[in-house]
Amino acid sequence: MKIFKVKTYSILFLMLSIVLVSCGPKVNTNKKTAKDLDSFSSYAFLPNQDTIKTTAFDNRYVNEVVIDEINENMQDQDYRLDRNQPDLLVYYHLMMDEEVAVNATPVYTNYSYYRPGYYVGPYYRNYAYNNYFTIPRIAGTAIEQIPYKEGTIVIDLIDRRTNEIIWRGRANDVVTPNNLEEELRQYVNAIFEAFPK
Repeated sequence: MKIFKVKTYSILFLMLSIVLVSCGPKVNTNKKTAKDLDSFSSYAFLPNQDTIKTTAFDNRYVNEVVIDEINENMQDQDYRLDRNQPDLLVYYHLMMDEEVAVNATPVYTNYSYYRPGYYVGPYYRNYAYNNYFTIPRIAGTAIEQIPYKEGTIVIDLIDRRTNEIIWRGRANDVVTPNNLEEELRQYVNAIFEAFPK
């Protein structure tokens, strides 16, 4: 009888593990550069100008959660926050209010914040690159142009010296408003689990 219970518990544990693993978000990454990510040691955020316009998501809250989780993951990867001279710029895009959008980095992404004093959300206050306004465009020549669904999270790491996207990770599952914070954190963590460092 005791052996039967142990086998039953073992089978239940195995089935539960399979279910939990299969419930995680699908993640894709691109590393389209010969540069070794180990050669970079610091980062800061490049402010995202997107505003979530749907009433299903609170723009400020969503951005605070995502920035916090990305920051934790970057530090877990042994990068340090340096807002003055970062090696990497972290840029993320939350497609929360678009049915299907094509991420605009087949060649270049242009930014309209060429000047100091451009409004940056308060959630970036402690994390944004101090000279973000000096970044007029980001090269993404080797990054795929892929349609994304509403609720997709995309994270780009950009070489600040060349303004080139050197790594992109994205969670392909849709974030829903029901368990928002938990899902956002889970998706960001899943993206960084595929980080090639």
